[in-house]
Amino acid sequence: MTKHRTTQQWQELDTQRHLHPFTDFNEYAKKPGRIINRAEHIYIYDSDDNQILDGMSGLWCCSLGYSQPAIAEAVSRQFEQLPYYNNFFQCSNAPAVELAERLVDMAPERFTHVFFTNSGSEANDTNIRLLRRYWDLQDKPNKRIIISRQNAYHGSTIASASLGGFGFVHQQFETLPYVEHIVDPNWFINGGDLSPEEFGLKAARALEEKIDEIGEDNIAAFIAEPIQGAGGVIVPPDSYWPEVSRILKARDILFISDEVICGFGRTGELFGSQTLGTEPDLITFAKAVTNGFQPLGGVLVSDKVASVITAKGGEFAHGFTYSGHPIACAAAMATLDIMQSENIFERVRDHAAPYMQKRWAELGKHPIVGHTRGLGMFGSIELVRNKETRERLAPDQVSGGICRDLAIENGLVMRAVGDSMIISPPLICTDGEIDRLIERATLALDLTAEHFSL
Repeated sequence: MTKHRTTQQWQELDTQRHLHPFTDFNEYAKKPGRIINRAEHIYIYDSDDNQILDGMSGLWCCSLGYSQPAIAEAVSRQFEQLPYYNNFFQCSNAPAVELAERLVDMAPERFTHVFFTNSGSEANDTNIRLLRRYWDLQDKPNKRIIISRQNAYHGSTIASASLGGFGFVHQQFETLPYVEHIVDPNWFINGGDLSPEEFGLKAARALEEKIDEIGEDNIAAFIAEPIQGAGGVIVPPDSYWPEVSRILKARDILFISDEVICGFGRTGELFGSQTLGTEPDLITFAKAVTNGFQPLGGVLVSDKVASVITAKGGEFAHGFTYSGHPIACAAAMATLDIMQSENIFERVRDHAAPYMQKRWAELGKHPIVGHTRGLGMFGSIELVRNKETRERLAPDQVSGGICRDLAIENGLVMRAVGDSMIISPPLICTDGEIDRLIERATLALDLTAEHFSL
């Protein structure tokens, strides 16, 4: 148990000793954040006991909310039986084996194997290693380059952040030399005067142009999120993924679907690639697989890849101390039990997602909302001063931070991505809770408009 301290004491200690992810340390020292003290159902509570509806499911991960005692019980039982052992040196453990079997049984038929990691970042690092091994064993050592997209998020290690497409991140380290980026399919930002369908085709064909530029014989894979989450919940136009799939099927290039955010029911299916009709060779997963209660990630490997790397011999010189950690795997098994016994995917697909998308789209009528988009239990809005010209509320993408702070002050977590506001609420939200989210989002928009004298 933590010590009893006042909010101010926690904040002072936090700024003195704790370096936060993706944080301006100087700014944070001047304006400390909230101390989150407890959580229940879809709500978090700060150290002053203010209730906040968690519209981001933690960090895209607590899809079943915070009150899931069955997961805690599974973890507790595993602590008592086998709290840890590694999966190196011809050893394994029962929870890891059972979870691998379960994931393969749930996934599309072509997936036959699982490699476990501790996070999505490590899983995408693993993908790079799997690609290298696969093409070397195929006697195609020149196939090294990976194509990704601008504003993609694939993790925060040197390798996975190189795969990602954020310029401000790349400015802070030397990226891998064998990653190339193409335009992201954000029609509102990049579409210009094109219709969404026209722009979707243009954005997809940027992949084809990049392949032709580099040469198919030099390209190992294309990596993409079905919906780009941290990039602003970028839902591609309907024309985009069919054209990307056509291009990839015509080329000797592997496809990695990064499902760290889209996986485990967020789009109403196990994976977003199923919802959007793509056929990846590798699937990156993490986050919601344990409902965020334990760190666990991994890669689902298709038979196309697994049959090569398992048949030709030689050690795969890669792995992590905690790969397939028995406690994390036990948490995942309990999470999947809940998802399946409570028909979470069907509930999202048939009711929760359609209702949320209907209510979310209504925000498009607000004077400072220039565009709404969403799919499944994702939503995004673009903040503007002028709907016709798409002029932003203020320079330097500051409006999102203003709206985010006003939302939290009024009981709702929304995330700011530049001038857009995004949500990814728990899949278990009722209609009434979705209504409450929309009410609080509307209030935040009203106050944001007032802040900018509109």
